[in-house]
Amino acid sequence: MKQIHADVRAANGGPLARRRAGVLLHPTSLPGAVLDQEAYHFVEFLAAAGQSVWQTLPLGPTHGDLSPYQCLSVFAGNPGLISMSSLAQAGWLDEAALRDAQMGDDESRRQLMSEALAGFRRHGTDADGGAFSRFRQQQGDWLDDFALYQALRCEHGGNSWLDWPAALRDRDTAALDEARRNLQPAIERVCFEQFVFERQWLALKRFANERGVLMFGDMPIFVAHDSAEVWAQRHYFTLDENGRALTVAGVPPDYFSETGQYWGNPHYRWDRMREDGFIWWRKRLAHQLTMFDLVRIDHFRGFEAFWEIPANAATAMEGRWVTAPGDALFQSLQNTLPPSSLVAEDLGVITPAVDALRRKYGLPGMKILQFAFGSGAANPYLPHNHEPDYVVYTGTHDNSTTLGWFNALGADARREVLEYLGAPREHMPWPLIRSAYQSVARLAVIPMQDVLGLDDQHRMNVPGVTQGNWRWRFVWNQVPTTLAARMRRLTALYGRDAGG
Repeated sequence: MKQIHADVRAANGGPLARRRAGVLLHPTSLPGAVLDQEAYHFVEFLAAAGQSVWQTLPLGPTHGDLSPYQCLSVFAGNPGLISMSSLAQAGWLDEAALRDAQMGDDESRRQLMSEALAGFRRHGTDADGGAFSRFRQQQGDWLDDFALYQALRCEHGGNSWLDWPAALRDRDTAALDEARRNLQPAIERVCFEQFVFERQWLALKRFANERGVLMFGDMPIFVAHDSAEVWAQRHYFTLDENGRALTVAGVPPDYFSETGQYWGNPHYRWDRMREDGFIWWRKRLAHQLTMFDLVRIDHFRGFEAFWEIPANAATAMEGRWVTAPGDALFQSLQNTLPPSSLVAEDLGVITPAVDALRRKYGLPGMKILQFAFGSGAANPYLPHNHEPDYVVYTGTHDNSTTLGWFNALGADARREVLEYLGAPREHMPWPLIRSAYQSVARLAVIPMQDVLGLDDQHRMNVPGVTQGNWRWRFVWNQVPTTLAARMRRLTALYGRDAGG
């Protein structure tokens, strides 16, 4: 088979056909944490700052720990991001009810969405009704199972499907038919939530695209055990007859953990996925590419070989590497992918085989500048070792902020960093941001915390820590009035603006 290299794909067009700059900010980190006017204001800020990419984390509905990498569905959107004020403006929701609601409470949100659905039925136009019907029909492959799963989960106090009565856990036909009859209002509400989420998200995406800003999404490789997909399609996962995981995902000891990371996601039965031509993956990726212009595939190395941990292991150290059919998977995907539409998160234990798989299918990789120092001039993360087919970051959602990282270094390490960066007069994090912009990597993405020059108290996530993550938000008074102009000058200086 002919190999497709990144430079060739870039030359043929696509989001990374030219140099770009962008900002990493999850929508939950917006001042209002929903898809309201604050999201549109952020797009305007990006455009004013010369940024042509907005990168997010996964947008799925989360569990109680709020991690977007352990979602209740790989297809659904997070209903917590829905702008209720937009529903009120459409005449579907009473303003007084919205003012009285406790928006941080899931039960209040569900009640508001039920009221909005009733208002939609009373006041929605024929075009609105037709759009809802088409949405349900077009998304039925995943939406029907997800809506029933969510209704059942709510009915059972938010407990995992593993703890439901056996007939429901094991999807007995008669039990599911009875549940659909009894839980019809809740099922309707979930379908409406997903319709509204998609409508609001795609409206925001259109607004961004019209202003030259591309939306860059993030797709986790693995699926949460307690999710609609694992419940509905158990044959694709390494589970026993009661739905319990036999083997789970994670990584061996690494930069973030001396004992590795035990993620707990059940592994795929790749043999069964190969048998049907990887249709589950093709549908999943096609859905992502309707929501985003560019998609990052998290933990790309797991497509070449994955770290298999016995489910009853105490730590991830007890795992082993198992070969995955990544070549066959991407061969089945490549004919349907737009040029340069995917980015590979190729961090961690990257072997020549992993790199060869990424290059064979023309997927840009990632370079993290916080990883670049302390191991000599051959360190692949140092900018002089970069290549065009990469996305360069100062740090990611799993890292400390750049200011926090730099402040935590010893005196000798700080001197090394500053010497490499040319003894800059700017204060951190700007020297590292400037270095990212200087890189030959086609796309440079800076976390919003670094754009704002914030310290370690503002980081998004601490890997291996289950409490207190994914809650960071910025406020507009943290944004200097000169910031957009400063960023625009840098994007122009290093050829990352609209004319780059």
